[in-house]
Amino acid sequence: MVNGIAGLSKDELKEKIKNDFQRKIISLFAIDPKEATTYQQYLALGEVIKEYSFERWLKTNKYYKQNDVKQVYYFSIEFLLGKLLVNNLINLGIRDVCKEALNELGLSLEEIEEAEREPGLGNGGLGRLAACFLDSMASMGLPGHGNGIRYRYGLFEQKIQNGYQIEVPDNWLSEEYVWEVKRSDRACIVKFGGTVRFDIVDGKLKAFHENYESVWAIPYDIPIIGYGCNTVNTLRLWSAEPFENVFDFASFSRGDYIKAVEYRYMVQSITQVLYPDDTNEQNRILRLKQEYFFVSAGVQSIIRTFKKRGKPIYELPNYVMIQINDTHPALVIPELMRILIDEEGLGWEEAWEITTNTVAYTNHTIMAEALEKWPIDMVRTLLPRIYTIIEEINRRFCSEMLEKTNGDWQKVCNMAIIHDGQINMAHLAVIGSKSVNGVSKLHTEILKNEVLKCFYTLYPEKFNNKTNGITHRRWLVEANPDLARLISECLQTDRWIKEPMLMLKFKDFADDKLTQELCSNIKFNNKIKLAKYIKDKYNIVVDPRSIIDIQAKRLHAYKRQLLNALHILHLYNMLKENPNLDIYPRTFIFAAKAAPGYILAKKIIKLINSIAEKVNKDPDVKDKLKVVFLENYCVSLAEKIIPAADVSEQISTASKEASGTGNMKFMMNGAITLGTLDGANVEIKEAVGDENIVIFGLLAEEVLDYYKNGGYSSSQLYQKDLRIRKLIDQLIGNFFDVPKDEFMDIYHHLITYNDEYFVLKDFDSYHEAQMKINKLYRDTKRWRKMMIINIGASGIFSSDNTIQKYADEIWHIKRVEIPD
Repeated sequence: MVNGIAGLSKDELKEKIKNDFQRKIISLFAIDPKEATTYQQYLALGEVIKEYSFERWLKTNKYYKQNDVKQVYYFSIEFLLGKLLVNNLINLGIRDVCKEALNELGLSLEEIEEAEREPGLGNGGLGRLAACFLDSMASMGLPGHGNGIRYRYGLFEQKIQNGYQIEVPDNWLSEEYVWEVKRSDRACIVKFGGTVRFDIVDGKLKAFHENYESVWAIPYDIPIIGYGCNTVNTLRLWSAEPFENVFDFASFSRGDYIKAVEYRYMVQSITQVLYPDDTNEQNRILRLKQEYFFVSAGVQSIIRTFKKRGKPIYELPNYVMIQINDTHPALVIPELMRILIDEEGLGWEEAWEITTNTVAYTNHTIMAEALEKWPIDMVRTLLPRIYTIIEEINRRFCSEMLEKTNGDWQKVCNMAIIHDGQINMAHLAVIGSKSVNGVSKLHTEILKNEVLKCFYTLYPEKFNNKTNGITHRRWLVEANPDLARLISECLQTDRWIKEPMLMLKFKDFADDKLTQELCSNIKFNNKIKLAKYIKDKYNIVVDPRSIIDIQAKRLHAYKRQLLNALHILHLYNMLKENPNLDIYPRTFIFAAKAAPGYILAKKIIKLINSIAEKVNKDPDVKDKLKVVFLENYCVSLAEKIIPAADVSEQISTASKEASGTGNMKFMMNGAITLGTLDGANVEIKEAVGDENIVIFGLLAEEVLDYYKNGGYSSSQLYQKDLRIRKLIDQLIGNFFDVPKDEFMDIYHHLITYNDEYFVLKDFDSYHEAQMKINKLYRDTKRWRKMMIINIGASGIFSSDNTIQKYADEIWHIKRVEIPD
């Protein structure tokens, strides 16, 4: 099945891996393999494994081309891949034999894996979802590829100093990235700025883009290896490089060194960092540049590949599908129109028909801040030709709507792409796509009935739901191998790795005493490993016998890490009043990054660490409470902490979390969800039953009603609830060893600005839910049964199932079997 290793016995394969590995160290570094550093060992092993996949990669691409296979291109501004070494070994089916081969050389696969640097290509759930989707497409034999940006420094590496978040560059590319292949021969030109003029050519109006600035888009391809099949798809990431190897020698000779290289740095800045802080104008321009850069390069590449098939351009939707992951790639629509009209010579109607049958849009949020809008002048200056196309799309749409609404101009304005000096990218994405999907049942209903209601009324056939999913191969087989083995032993097959719905049968063992005990032992061992990691890195002693309660996700006010933190402070207050209070020992673990310009989120990080400082050093607590903030949350850290969790905190304000995928990862590893009825928590509750999840808080419809009609006063709660008053007073008093006004931003958020995300409103319900967890955990038999039911039910939330629905209902693509 794999290049050079098909048909080999286990012993032959082991010998081959050893020989190839040692030869690769010599050829790469010209040193004795015994003298290689761990990182050199990683590079050598990575090169060997990558080469094992190359024949399948070539065969896959050749098969797609020769058989005119329809292919999907998944456009996302993030791809949070995580480390790939062990993942690729698992998908190639050679992890165990590779581990044995290295052991015989006196080496440890685990130590070599630790040397791998995690690529800085994403931040949170959006990027991890994209990575899970790529794994599922390849493993299911579906022809689907990724298209994104090769960030030089990613988001940032988070350091915690004195409780504060400090951002430092994530220099993940300081050494070569072993899994990528540079394809300079497939570069594209992306054009910025300049002017557009129109002229009549052969009786047709033609646009001419002139005086623009050219940037090379250089593709770097990463093979996406499918599990248990011959499919190897491609993630193509684009790097910005100067159009010419420009060095202004005259400026340098005059001593103007900065001017000599400013063009190069300007170009390279496009792909330097993920999500530049958009609180200033220059960075907003840079972010818009990024979005057009990878969209333009990706669409150009797709069209170039399609034209090699020799098919007429109007057949594009029969062979190509472009899925845009949120609004960041929405410029796919005008860019495809530009190519079809300006380069392929099509008329507007033909181009529009092709575009709207080729593009599909996934909405990931109802948050206004994430539904992107760009100032007209910015787009017109930076992307003049694209702006004229958006303007024409908008003109035609508004004209059509005026007719349909009998001249209701207000309704037309509410739906327009261009309005009030802004270009609404969500409206562009809906109007220019064949499909619009939400990412959980609740989220989709909110889109249809609230956020995009006017569009749902107009295009009901476009709207559909595709609940998010996670790849169980990464989050269970790789992250929790002992649990994966237990599932295989109970089911007497490992077919569930290819067919995740078989995991449902694991629920049949929920009452089996031996399975309960084995499952509990695996969890306890994972807790021991996490405790050791925390002790080694932070010198904090964590009791693995305590309840490990984890909230790990991007830090945002709506995700309500603040609610969790305030409740911990409340538990601390309770223990100070009564040190003998009967609370089961609890370790609260946080992991989260805050956007560099998001002051409130960074203050919440400081508050969590201030609470940890207070709690962890107080002898009165008697180790009943422990608080830990783990810095630099990423995929590899998630793989350490998720298998150890007893409780999964999924406590967002109802209606705000589109889906969540962390909730799925935790349940898949046997954690019990403590959450609101938000996002996919609703469907998790349906899957596991009311008795196997702990739910609290306002419902989505109650939250939306408060937003519409008012009726909530956080200051009244402050006056009435003595617990809340004490917590708020502690924030702004002298309780913490911080400057007096340190947490005033949090105070204003909760009291002055009336607690936008209902932290205080849900506080009492949350406390009751925590007390329920406290009681349930003491009932060992029941807790273990809950664990097993959650693990079995998690098969429903495999991204394989999600991707199959995309394939059947939106993309209309079929599984392909690549021959040996």
